[in-house]
Amino acid sequence: MTILNILNYPDPRLHNIAAPVKKVTEEHKKLIKDMAETMYSAPGIGLAATQVNQHIQIIVIDISENKDSLLVLINPKIIDKRGEQFCEEGCLSVPGVYEKVQRSECIKIQALDNCGNLLKLEADGLLSVCIQHEMDHLLGKVFVEYLSPLKKSRIKSKMIKLSKRKDTT
Repeated sequence: MTILNILNYPDPRLHNIAAPVKKVTEEHKKLIKDMAETMYSAPGIGLAATQVNQHIQIIVIDISENKDSLLVLINPKIIDKRGEQFCEEGCLSVPGVYEKVQRSECIKIQALDNCGNLLKLEADGLLSVCIQHEMDHLLGKVFVEYLSPLKKSRIKSKMIKLSKRKDTT
């Protein structure tokens, strides 16, 4: 398995809209393994293919304590949502930044699993937030875009400074 490079905000590639997966191939399965390895090593609880510069609709999530419950969602679609919640979110593409974002409290989704089988799932709490957050990546949206223009601008400046520091080391 390979640790993949995670794109950092405000990289314009994070705004690309991911294409649906037509058929789950061995190449997709390898990408899923690499994405999981990347997510676990970061460490994080979710990763969208867009974040590793693969613009296809694949998400990996694991909110378990032991990191042994990988959830793979291919071509996910929200088919129902209820309520609202504010939850503090972070993102592997925006390291060190945590802000409250409004999301639906409970969602029902359908997707394909890593074998291409149809999967239906109802999620609430952290799993609901994580799925919605990662699905936003597939639509070319980063969570900081839900924030006020001032907060977004400050975060963008901070991330550009961090990027310049990395480039000089």
